[in-house]
Parts: sequence; structure tokens; C-alpha cells
Amino acid sequence: MEDILTVSNLCKDYPSFHLQNVSFSVPGGSIVGFVGENGAGKTTTIKLILNEMKRSSGSVKIFGLDNIKDEQKIKEQIGVVFDESYFHGEFKAGDIASILRAVFKTWDDELFDRYLNQFKLPKNKTIKEYSKGMKMKLSIASALAHRPRLLILDEATSGLDPVVRSEILDIFLDFIQDESHSVLFSSHITGDLEKVADYVVFIHEGKIIFDRSKDDLIYRYGVLKCGSNDFQRVDKDDLVRWRKTDFGYEALVTDRDATQRKYAGLVVDPATIDDIMLIYVKGGKS
Repeated sequence: MEDILTVSNLCKDYPSFHLQNVSFSVPGGSIVGFVGENGAGKTTTIKLILNEMKRSSGSVKIFGLDNIKDEQKIKEQIGVVFDESYFHGEFKAGDIASILRAVFKTWDDELFDRYLNQFKLPKNKTIKEYSKGMKMKLSIASALAHRPRLLILDEATSGLDPVVRSEILDIFLDFIQDESHSVLFSSHITGDLEKVADYVVFIHEGKIIFDRSKDDLIYRYGVLKCGSNDFQRVDKDDLVRWRKTDFGYEALVTDRDATQRKYAGLVVDPATIDDIMLIYVKGGKS
């Protein structure tokens, strides 16, 4: 399976923040969840991928092409949705179609209308009359209607109710059935990623902490929970990170079953993506 997107040693330096040697890939036919706390570097990385800001160093390949030298050719084949709608409030859905029809050679009016009907988006209302959720659905419909090979989503399901989110996640799953299509999906709603992602990339303070298959995280990682006395007898080499709570300690482990066998009697719960992020961000190794 070839990679649709390859990010290699990407760096961006600001006075108070540094994106440091960010590397990961998005294989064809996959959904890659991109997670991290606010300010971790997710949006900066996405903007660098899209060549919307100048990088300090590193490289980005999309469809095997350089994202700067071949920018126009690449962007013909990418759909992008940010957390806010950038369409002018006075426009209607038909105006959006007229503009994007002139931009994308592969624009499909029939497909766009199908998404408008599916998302119950009124064609006779201006965008300023849309709710936040409706604006987001319009952005998603617009991103999909020119039949891109890669979708890049930055909080694209924020502001949507669970029913609509589920519907959109199904659309994303259908989108990748052909192995020449992929999704890079940055989201704070990690439950959505647990449903659809094949891989999870976790960025923290400008550095990639891990790039793992979702199943590996969900089925192998665990959270050991115990009191202070029990924690003292746990070999710290068995733990990734840990944090003190009001009730004792929580520690992240990479092999839940092995930890449970070694420390019989202690609680080792399955780890959610939220658990992993929380212990990394709030915890430590001392």
C-alpha cells in the first residue's frame, strides 16, 4: 500500500514554539487520526502540508509530488475542511458551486447536490443564515464534490450532533474504500477517531510522540491504577508515564495483558486515546 502523504522531519520555528522534526505518513486507503492538546502543533503541521506558511526545514510529499514545486497539481486532488467556514456569508450554496466549478476540473454538480440533500442544507438561504453545524456540513460537501484523492480535516466534525457526525464518519469510511483515497483527520473528538481511524499520530509540544495503528493502541495499551503503596513496588521501566491523582496513581503501559500478569491484583484498564493523551500531557516519569 503506497503512502498518499509523507511528512519528513518537518520543522517550523516561532519565538515561543518549535515544531520539531515532525514525521509521519498516510497510507492509501486509510484514515489517520491526528491528535494532540491545543497548541501542540496540529494546525501548524496541516498548514505546512498545504504550503500555507513557510517551513523552516523538512519535506512533504503528496501523491509522490513535492508540496511546493507541484502545489497546483496537488491541490487539484485535495479536499480541505477547517474548523471554521471561510465562505462569504452573503453566498448561497449555488454560488459556492459556481466558484468551485471554475477552480476544480473534476467538480461534480450532481455529487454536490446529493450532499446538500443528504445534509439537508437549504439552497435558498445565505450562508450567514446557516448554523455552525450547517456551515461545517457545507464545507464537507464542498470538499468532497470535486472528488479528491486526499481529505485533510482540521476539527471538521466539531459543532455537529452525534447523529450527523456518525453519518459523516460513514461517508469518510466509504471515501477510503478505494485504496487510492485517504483521510488525515485532526480532531479533539477522539471517540470519532476510535470508530474510524486506522492509525493515530500523537503530537505533543511540537514533537511526534507516537505513530501507531489504532488497534495497537486500543487493544494493547492500558492504564494501571493503584494506591501509593502498590505504586512503590511497580517497576518504573514497565511504565511509559504516570500521574498522581486524588486516589493514587494512574500509569500508561504498552502491554496491558503482560502488566496484568506481572502485577496480579492491580487494576489495568483498557486505554482510550483520551487516556493516553491525558497521561502524556499531565503525567511524567518522576
